[in-house]
Amino acid sequence: MIQVRELGAHIGAEVSDIDVRSISDADFATLYRTWLDHNVLVVHGQDLQIDDFLRYSRRFGILAPHPSKSTRHPDYPEITMLGANKFDADGNLNMAIYRRGAEGWHTDGAYDAVPFKATQLYAVAIPSRGGDTLFASMYAAYDALPSSLKDRLDGKQGAFTYGGRQKRAALLNEEDRDWQPVFHPIVRTHPETGRKALYFDPGKILRIEGMDEAESDAVIDELTARMIQPDAQYRHKWTVGDIVIWDNRCSYHLAAGDYPPEEERIHWRVSIHEFN
Repeated sequence: MIQVRELGAHIGAEVSDIDVRSISDADFATLYRTWLDHNVLVVHGQDLQIDDFLRYSRRFGILAPHPSKSTRHPDYPEITMLGANKFDADGNLNMAIYRRGAEGWHTDGAYDAVPFKATQLYAVAIPSRGGDTLFASMYAAYDALPSSLKDRLDGKQGAFTYGGRQKRAALLNEEDRDWQPVFHPIVRTHPETGRKALYFDPGKILRIEGMDEAESDAVIDELTARMIQPDAQYRHKWTVGDIVIWDNRCSYHLAAGDYPPEEERIHWRVSIHEFN
């Protein structure tokens, strides 16, 4: 029987006593419901080949290759190799790879017309210290907003693009850097839970539609300051064999970016979209 343990009051749960390679449909339904209820789901102690990881990931949705072609697995384009090849031929550290995901709190895929449903990682190599991943609840972020700000955001759309206002695109090939803005509600209702969340990414948002530039910038700054609620966070300390999946529709994440650069921190990563 699946054992579930909450990891935080508002976000995070772990399950034990399962092997994801052979989990039944009934047990997967329990696991999926646990994930929806807690935004982030941790499964420890797995021993997977890439085919196993892809097969399990496809139970959550449709897999699509990440826009960063240079970090895709050469034989499995749906897999991003996080942390691999961070030194060039001359031994120089590529900071874009080393600190990937550590630039600030964010949600994956806001630059897509249909944002990523989820991201899932499998830990292949873990450093001796550091390298944690932090998560925070978008539900809690919305709930904590003052009523006046909720009213200002009601019905407002954000314009998002890869790299946002800073145009960070170091991991993309030159021909893939021309992204057109897409538009998403800043207050987003989760399609499966029905709960309202603050759908916001300071690194990908360009502006808030229906506001002039000064007002938009001021609101973006205020949301950046308010998006992380201290009592609605979970910090994951990785061990080899961990699988962690998070719901990009209702959670933010941040890589600590603090592990010894000479050590390996390798994850297989997949981007999961809704079933058609």
